[in-house]
Amino acid sequence: MKESLWNEIRMTDSGFRLGTDSVLLAHFAQFPPRARIADLGAGCGTLGLLLCASDPQVRVVGVELDESAHRAALENIRENALEERLSSVLGDVREIKTLLPAGSFNCVIANPPYFPAGSGKKSSRSAMARSEETLPLASLCEAAAWLLPCGGRFALVHRPERLCDLFCAMRESGIEPKRVQFVRHRANAPVCLILVEGRRGGAAGLRFEADLIEFTDDGAETEAYRAAYHRGENE
Repeated sequence: MKESLWNEIRMTDSGFRLGTDSVLLAHFAQFPPRARIADLGAGCGTLGLLLCASDPQVRVVGVELDESAHRAALENIRENALEERLSSVLGDVREIKTLLPAGSFNCVIANPPYFPAGSGKKSSRSAMARSEETLPLASLCEAAAWLLPCGGRFALVHRPERLCDLFCAMRESGIEPKRVQFVRHRANAPVCLILVEGRRGGAAGLRFEADLIEFTDDGAETEAYRAAYHRGENE
């Protein structure tokens, strides 16, 4: 992706801001040429904006339950003149069969709620978005499986303590985990995020990518972290 395109992405004041998890997921995900991508639980369209800026040939459809986030996504699409490549559907991912046709995307991507229903605080909208109250992990994987043909790719970011739950939900839905990358703040720090890619109907066989380390011991950004943010050497 050209750095100028990345730098021109504009986010409205509504909805959630650009987060490290979305940036790292957009960098980790691998798509075939002219990919048609569904973003499940898309919020204000952050992932779609990043993917469209990274590849001028992709088409992204976001699905979002929260009406205010959906409106923010529509505004972000207009602000970035992406009406022909990025769209937002207001709807419940758990009802995906009523929203989008089966097998209509070759890729699905998600930055889903991280915590099981009933855990943590629910006082704010951002806290609600991090709970599986409205999107359980099993429902997310089932929706991804519905949208993908055999061989289609599903990529998502999650918390390391949920890795077993995630693998079980993916396999139960017919998506085989194929690629994993651990993210650490520093080389000797615990894993803080996991990036996972699965294939619909894929054969068993899991590859671990080299860990993505965000910062050196003295606090400087690593080359891998800068690459994810498309930052040049002279910045």
